[in-house]
Amino acid sequence: MLFDKFQTMANFQAELAERHVKPFGAVTEKIISATEGVVEGRNVILAGTNNYLGLSFDPRCIRASQDAAAQWGTGTTGSRLANGSFTEHQALETEIAQFYGVDHAIVFSTGYAATMGMCSTLAGPGDTILLDADSHASIYAGVKLSGADIIRFKHNDPEDLAKRLRRLGDRANQALIIAEGIYSMLGDVAPLQEIAAVKREYGGYLFLDEAHSMGALGDTGRGAAQAAGVEADVDFFAGTFSKSLGAIGGFCVSRHPELEAIRYCINAYIFTASSAPSVIASTRAALRIISEEPQLRQRLWDNANRLYDGLKALGLPVGPTASPVVAVEMEDRSATIDCWKALMQSGVYVNLVIPPASPSTNFLLRNSVSAAHSSEQIDTIIAAYAGLISAGLITPTNKGH
Repeated sequence: MLFDKFQTMANFQAELAERHVKPFGAVTEKIISATEGVVEGRNVILAGTNNYLGLSFDPRCIRASQDAAAQWGTGTTGSRLANGSFTEHQALETEIAQFYGVDHAIVFSTGYAATMGMCSTLAGPGDTILLDADSHASIYAGVKLSGADIIRFKHNDPEDLAKRLRRLGDRANQALIIAEGIYSMLGDVAPLQEIAAVKREYGGYLFLDEAHSMGALGDTGRGAAQAAGVEADVDFFAGTFSKSLGAIGGFCVSRHPELEAIRYCINAYIFTASSAPSVIASTRAALRIISEEPQLRQRLWDNANRLYDGLKALGLPVGPTASPVVAVEMEDRSATIDCWKALMQSGVYVNLVIPPASPSTNFLLRNSVSAAHSSEQIDTIIAAYAGLISAGLITPTNKGH
């Protein structure tokens, strides 16, 4: 039957309903600030957004968005190849290319469209793609559509990447290598210096998704490659406007002039309406703020380290290093759901992540940190997790280490 494959999910949804929890699609009734809201009737600290720099509520971004809506209307009602290329879109492409120090940029309607569209188009039948095993769903969707030969290398393992490139022989220098800056589930950072060294040895083209690292890493916020000093080794940078930039949309920038021809071959760019001018305008304002206010990144990392160190001191199983994404790994689904519910009752909203969205068979309580969080809010989040331990809902595994 057509719907049989959805029965497992239907059963899981029924289980959640019986337990009176709604971790997926929880309704936000009110946004009070970048870090506070009313979710499912509860006043909560928002620790499950990707609003890393808190710019969704920056008055400069809001004003730019309002002015653009008044000038251009609420939408373009067409694709970039038809009537949907406004001066705002062209200006953002110029500015984000300049931000990355390259000459070519494409702006997409979503981050998913950017990575899926590029990964489905850059390589094709007869080509080879090597991607990190923990790559985002949009990357997997793209490479499957490409028709290229797909090889996964072990997560954050440059030696495994080298081994697989070595097996390709002469084909290695035309392969497309795909990695991410910060991985979205556990918050771990790619070893880009080592990956770049492998690329220099064997050849190929490096596509880097900086969705979670743009704005968060690097001296000027360009991301993980800038922080690692290997931007010259990256052929294509992709990212999103829905995290550090506090809006929605995506991009790809490159030093390769061929990107201008590639633009007209990407279905995800051609066959969808362009972003509303109000969104583009707020993104432009946020990009200027990222460039001019490095103190936002410092506040983000102060908060990230504070949360990471606090949860680790409780003995909770967090990732290998601090980052804007701090995830607590759990092995039992029912216990993870109970913990999520208890956190909500304590006034803390986090993300519940289950396989296959999580990179292993484990379940995650995924916390996202913002520069807009106060120290007191971070401490409240830590205290809520301490309450889970006191209630016997979660057991410390590595206290004091």
